[in-house]
Amino acid sequence: MSLATTPFERMSPPRRQPRSERGTTIGHVVRMMPWVRLETAAASVRGRRRSVNEDWHSALDGPAPLFVVADGVGGGAMAARASRELVSNLHAALDGRNIDAQAIRNALLRADREVGRSIASQTDASGAATVALCAGSGRLLSKWLVAWVGDCRVYRLGVTPDEPAQLLTVDDTYAHLAEAPPPGGSRDDPARMVGNGAVSAPNVGEVALRGGEMLVLCSDGVHKHVEARDMGRVLRGSASLERRCGKLLALARARGSSDDATVLVVQRQPRRARLAWLAGGVVVLAAVIAAVLAAFMVMQ
Repeated sequence: MSLATTPFERMSPPRRQPRSERGTTIGHVVRMMPWVRLETAAASVRGRRRSVNEDWHSALDGPAPLFVVADGVGGGAMAARASRELVSNLHAALDGRNIDAQAIRNALLRADREVGRSIASQTDASGAATVALCAGSGRLLSKWLVAWVGDCRVYRLGVTPDEPAQLLTVDDTYAHLAEAPPPGGSRDDPARMVGNGAVSAPNVGEVALRGGEMLVLCSDGVHKHVEARDMGRVLRGSASLERRCGKLLALARARGSSDDATVLVVQRQPRRARLAWLAGGVVVLAAVIAAVLAAFMVMQ
């Protein structure tokens, strides 16, 4: 897969940094680049049965179009540490560099070793995390790489009203991989995660993102309780994007989610006036070249 992503080019300063509202952490950033407007928002809430939020996600004002959601596994501080260190490791490996599918796989495998080593230096207890990420490429950010390990998910949300969100990932569960879960485990539990040496071939795919479409990254505290059609309905609402993210978490909670829940949304909008100006300039340039060539032919 040859698709590669590069650092953000010229952009306006990000705005509206993370804040906390009623226990839900919310963030929102808009980037204005020469040919595209990229809006990102995220919301995360600690589960009712958790002492700490074991989910973590990228800062929205990073130097590259790279966004990560991680869900700590194992319970307690080590799970929270695993998710935070996983996100940090991925950004350290990929920010500011050309990114292709192999670079993402290598970064995930390296993070598996680093997170495992870090936790082992503190305790004999387990700690790992599932993860989903997306990385945009090109000046128009119309192509994105999508990667995941475990049961964090990525959806694409089109602009057609009432269309359900399209799932782009396949959960690495014991059932999907046709493996037996450990004693006391469920076939729906994640069989692959980062930090415990249980990942050998991270999943990476490629997706096109048209104008107005969104990529939605979320932990299982969201997708186990919100159907794809309801996800689309909430995220296409009229409220600001960060408010819609908060409403999605509230819906998951209302439907029984007691786990940590995180959603991160990326929406791409071409700057049509700029693109029209560019297209007009190309037409004028072509007309000038044609006129020059016609004059040259007459002179001959």
